[in-house]
Amino acid sequence: MNISLYDISIWVLPLVIAITFHEAAHAFVAYRLGDNTAFQLGRVSFNPLRHIDPFGTIILPGVLLLSHSPFLFGYAKPVPVNWRNLNHPRLDMVWVALAGPVTNIVLATAVALAFHALPWVPAEAAKWTADNLKNAFLINIVLAIFNMMPIPPLDGGRVAVGLLPRPLAYPLARLEPYGMLILIGLLILLPMLGQNLGLNLDVISTILRTLTGYVISALLLITGNT
Repeated sequence: MNISLYDISIWVLPLVIAITFHEAAHAFVAYRLGDNTAFQLGRVSFNPLRHIDPFGTIILPGVLLLSHSPFLFGYAKPVPVNWRNLNHPRLDMVWVALAGPVTNIVLATAVALAFHALPWVPAEAAKWTADNLKNAFLINIVLAIFNMMPIPPLDGGRVAVGLLPRPLAYPLARLEPYGMLILIGLLILLPMLGQNLGLNLDVISTILRTLTGYVISALLLITGNT
């Protein structure tokens, strides 16, 4: 696969913005709800260098893209949250976890509204601007949907831990150290095994793509882009 400088220019900027806002939202909400751990580490910031993880943000998505993976994913530096400092630990952790995906949906909505301003963009910059907006729209939605998978340490997993009854929440929370291995297994290894067996085991990616499609259609309708 040949990736040009133009391709990099229209993917890197929206990706960095989406991840930066996502992580800064986690840190900001945690700070507002009583835990200043992330604040003291400078994570309530729109400086992307404070949030980017070289492997998870750059290398892993790049490898998946070059290997034609059915679904791309990556991660930033986790925002440290000491749940004991929160005003209402279990419920507040839910709000902290939701902050990232909600911020991405808000950004996607803002980008969709910005599509209406494209006629006023100078002709020489119109295509580059349009491609950046399209990619920002897609990236923010994919990031929100992916992170709401109910597997710790993803945001959806932490939401589930906060809302489920304790007998169910504790076993789920104990999966957190193995969360990334579970994701790699579900999104990469299982589909590869299915290909070798002549079976379609790419179930999780199919579900994620379907949900992403629904959200894309809904936001385009709401923002008058249909």
